[in-house]
Amino acid sequence: MLSQLSRSQRIVLALTLLIAAATVLIGGLVHTPPARTSPVAFGIDMSIQQIAPHLDVTGKSFARELGLPLAAPKNRPLKTLGVTQQQLDHATEHLLGHRDAVLKYYFFAALALLGLVYLVRLGRPDNTKPAQRRSWYPRWPYVLCLMLSVAVCGFALGKSPNPMEGAVKAFKSMVGLYPSVTAKVLALCFFAALAVVGNKLICGWACPFGALQELIYHVPILKRLKKRRIPFVVTNSIRAVLFVVALLLLFGVIGGKQGFVVYHYLNPFNLFNFDIESWTVGLVIGLSLVTSLGFYRPFCQFICPFGLLSWLFERVSLFRVRIDHNRCIQCGACDEACPLDAAKGILARKRFPADCFSCGRCLNVCPTDAIRYEAVWKKHGAMENRKG
Repeated sequence: MLSQLSRSQRIVLALTLLIAAATVLIGGLVHTPPARTSPVAFGIDMSIQQIAPHLDVTGKSFARELGLPLAAPKNRPLKTLGVTQQQLDHATEHLLGHRDAVLKYYFFAALALLGLVYLVRLGRPDNTKPAQRRSWYPRWPYVLCLMLSVAVCGFALGKSPNPMEGAVKAFKSMVGLYPSVTAKVLALCFFAALAVVGNKLICGWACPFGALQELIYHVPILKRLKKRRIPFVVTNSIRAVLFVVALLLLFGVIGGKQGFVVYHYLNPFNLFNFDIESWTVGLVIGLSLVTSLGFYRPFCQFICPFGLLSWLFERVSLFRVRIDHNRCIQCGACDEACPLDAAKGILARKRFPADCFSCGRCLNVCPTDAIRYEAVWKKHGAMENRKG
């Protein structure tokens, strides 16, 4: 592939790699990885009020972690509230595992940048003809980014932050479970911005659990099963209903008590801390990974709250898959290549098509060269006159 790139593309590649490396380097220089243990030894003679600030949570959040009502007294020793040392140790360990490795934000930005430039500028060598389309967008750059995401943004740096928690923590902060609403909303805005700049790029190229599912889906087995898709109206309805129910429980509309977080029991990112804290988490991880052999990103389709939000953000994404309907001959090649119903929806000009994870599978199958990954303001066919 590299030998086919034009001179201008090679310059773009070099600059992109330089910017991505500089982004990660700046992140490493500015921030240090968070401590996995607390410098303070906590005991049940201490109160919620004394412990919570060391864990960067509010008294309400810590009370919930201890299994106490949110309104439990915050200034009384924990032993008088019936809390054991074992419960305290488990709660503090869990909350410490949620501390953000801030360096991950820089890695997320770098991976999203690599994905965007590859899809927009580098995946298709300049001046190649439609007859050469099978050589466009080779899979190895995508797979390499996925592997980096799993290895670095997953196992090396731990589960937090991640897009799912970015969404969940923003809403948790609104019921008083974190000291700063602004900080959690800004984190969500960061992930939303990466989803808007390039259509769902954060999900498709940088999210470690999404990447792990994608890599498993790449395993060349169960090919007939992979051709079958669960209708988007089904998967999205389940995901949306779960999201609404989770919010109603969190804000106490259902159950009458604020602070119950459904997604704590469905969080597959615990895998990256090797912390399978409940059987439901283990079940979600196991089912998601096993079913990924035959179905595309099942956790993203059925459960992920950020997946739902980023599907809405897709309406305003700046770069995305676009089809020149004047060239399209309705052959269905893009729909067949797409692992979901996204290409079908784009082809049918639906206002709300299925999730598109910017995987690039549709970009080298069109016999009339009607599909591009490009800016929404760009006129179709504008790349035709580009010189190498």
